Amino acid sequence: MKKNIWIINEYAGSPYHGMEFRHYYLGKELIKLGYDVTIITASFSHLFKNLPKVENRFKLENIDGINYLWIKVPQYSKSWDKKRVLKWLKFAYYLFKLPFDKLSKPDYIILSPMNTLPVIPSYRLAKKFSAKFIFEVKDIWPLSIIELGNYSFNNPFIKLLKYCENFAIKKSDLLISVLPNYREYLKDNGFDKDFVYIPNGIYLEDKKTIEPLSNDIRNQIPKDKFIVAYTGTIGIANALEYLIEAGKLLKDKDILILIVGEGGEKEKLKKLVKGYENIKLLPPIPKGQVQNLLNLVDICYIGWRNKKIYKYGISPNKIFDYMYAGKPIIHSINTKNDIVSIAKCGISVEAENPKAIADAILKLYKMSPDERKKIGENGKKYVIENHSYENIAKKYIKYLKEL
Repeated sequence: MKKNIWIINEYAGSPYHGMEFRHYYLGKELIKLGYDVTIITASFSHLFKNLPKVENRFKLENIDGINYLWIKVPQYSKSWDKKRVLKWLKFAYYLFKLPFDKLSKPDYIILSPMNTLPVIPSYRLAKKFSAKFIFEVKDIWPLSIIELGNYSFNNPFIKLLKYCENFAIKKSDLLISVLPNYREYLKDNGFDKDFVYIPNGIYLEDKKTIEPLSNDIRNQIPKDKFIVAYTGTIGIANALEYLIEAGKLLKDKDILILIVGEGGEKEKLKKLVKGYENIKLLPPIPKGQVQNLLNLVDICYIGWRNKKIYKYGISPNKIFDYMYAGKPIIHSINTKNDIVSIAKCGISVEAENPKAIADAILKLYKMSPDERKKIGENGKKYVIENHSYENIAKKYIKYLKEL
């Protein structure tokens, strides 16, 4: 009899709806390994491009073999909208009210939240069904909102989130994180508990069916420039103003800074780039077109803020897209176990340092195409060997079987 896995993540999406993709890809691979998978997610995310049609409180549908249970929640306009908190609360509450008659009894419940409000109901569900409770940490909450949103530890809501986080760490049968240095966080917070590092990754099947880049985008990418590209969310955490400041230092060079994406900080960036023809902002493109876009650029960029939270590591999907594309990467971050350094696929520099970013761009600019190609190939080889969802799913099952 097949074992049943529930994955609870209110931001879980699919290729048909938009980010996040981790659990869609993980679910597909878990099904290949003989498991049934149900993803319990919310009807709205500011990351979705297409919203699911959820007319009643719940909607159950099958997407590429994965059972999706959508919970209807309020919509909000921006990532920092106060209505977003109402969405969190309603999602957590309705976990107590799931249509159990339509769902197969779980053997494992994997909670992979952003905010930690779903912890208590998810744990209660695990107890109800005598299922193993797995807590997967992608973002460290509430530390993320404290550092990036300037909230106080003494805020009552922050204290609630912290209580839920502590509860999940203590009560989980298995603790997983996509962050390589998460053990350091556990130590810093007084937890004597081990964890399993299972990173984000790439779905190799997707890379075989890339979409043509739209002419609107292609026509805006010059062929006679050295192009430094960033693709993805334009948010506070991405610290893109420092890439723009680096671009300003390079305004007299034959170098174009290309930022492709959407997010809450884009209007601010538009003001920063006024008057600089060597920095261009483009709208977001479908995930299937990203590889074709990256084929047209010379190097890629990803950066972070100079915040304590990043010392515990990062695992962003875009870095794996860059690596698979075989492009050298400039990584602006302060952390240990930096994947760009480990894979020898680019240059890592100090966070929030435009001069260091500009110097790294110039260093790669002055290299021969063959030198850059070798650096890019290092990244592609590393990501295929270490970050395919096929291998990630097998690692997951190895640890689930040990419970």
